[in-house]
Amino acid sequence: MKKYKNPPQSQWSMLTQRPTQSFDEIEQTVKAIFNEIQTKGDTAVAKYTSLFDGIKLDNFLVTDDEIKEAEKQVPSELKEAIALAKSNIYKFHSAQKTSKIEVETTKGVFCWQEKRPIQKVGLYIPGGTAPLFSTVLMLAIPAQIAGCEEIILCSPPDKIGKVNPAILYAANLCGVTKIFKVGGIQAVAALTFGTETISKVYKIFGPGNQFVTVAKQVATQFGTAIDMPAGPSELLIYADDSANPAFVASDLLSQAEHGTDSQVILVSNSQKLIDEVEKEIDDQIQVLTRKEIAQKAIDNSKLIFIEKESDALDFINEYAPEHFIICSKNEAYFVNGIQNAGSVFIGNFTPESAGDYASGTNHTLPTNGFSKNYSGVNLDSFSKAITFQKISEQGLKNIGNAIEIMSEAEGLQGHKNAVTLRLNALQNE
Repeated sequence: MKKYKNPPQSQWSMLTQRPTQSFDEIEQTVKAIFNEIQTKGDTAVAKYTSLFDGIKLDNFLVTDDEIKEAEKQVPSELKEAIALAKSNIYKFHSAQKTSKIEVETTKGVFCWQEKRPIQKVGLYIPGGTAPLFSTVLMLAIPAQIAGCEEIILCSPPDKIGKVNPAILYAANLCGVTKIFKVGGIQAVAALTFGTETISKVYKIFGPGNQFVTVAKQVATQFGTAIDMPAGPSELLIYADDSANPAFVASDLLSQAEHGTDSQVILVSNSQKLIDEVEKEIDDQIQVLTRKEIAQKAIDNSKLIFIEKESDALDFINEYAPEHFIICSKNEAYFVNGIQNAGSVFIGNFTPESAGDYASGTNHTLPTNGFSKNYSGVNLDSFSKAITFQKISEQGLKNIGNAIEIMSEAEGLQGHKNAVTLRLNALQNE
């Protein structure tokens, strides 16, 4: 890991950069694939599935028989763990429901707001080196609670044309309506345009590599909404001498093993802790099954000594981490002061892994600094707020003159006439 000591603010821009390619470098490839799938549909999806996933498929739809077979392959202890996680995720997201808000703003003017589900949503679930069945729970459960009518899931197939059994089991358990063996850019494009077999959706959810992230951003140019730009995983930990070095190292490695383009950062006011954590990383990484992946991520990661807590907090808010762990005797200062983070984990016994799996919060979070202006996935992500209004005769009399004056001041005579005609009709009654 690269080391920095009290870096001046002039270096912060460099230190907050992520180890990914720029949007411009990837956009050309993404748009070419989008164009082909828009014009050729399933044929183009099959072409890119063969090219990127190494398998030729005649049919992308996962059958009922495949789902039943997958259920048999999932160990009972994993099913029990999934059930616990599902329960906690359901509880947390159900608690986010809001009731109808109704206000009489002026006598006779009634305004209210109600939530309506997004009818068609697409869930992208990464496969590859780490099939994220946990992400199925994080996306399908709130979609189901919100009342989405169609929940379409895409996940890349393996070399024999199968989707990970745990992904299929979780999808079936959580009310997914259709599952397709499609991944990467081609999956996002298919959900954006629709093909002969894959339905067009109104909003796409889910994390992915930098190519999937750019594909989601391109999808917005064609009228399809996305949850957020959620790319390679990242974690920033603030820790002082009250932290356990072994715990801190384990959390850093837990995110480093996601992918070679992941990034982890430790910020501390204790050089002693930094040295101890660095040694723990060297020891703990040896036993990881994904050691090679984690090592490449660690090579792109940073150990930063910042003496003053106020400077540390300013740097963290500038970095805007996806995951932020606080292990400090002064934890309240960081809890109250953090403005930009996807999800926050507090104390020595709150590993980031808890949020990834079973505490109940959502793990689909903004990366690459987007937590400055995006929230993580929540129940509202799957719904729209629609406003309603109903005005009585007296209500129009109460606000009509103000509307006439304001519309005339903006030069919008038609707006004024729509009110004047009604007010005149009321006077003639």
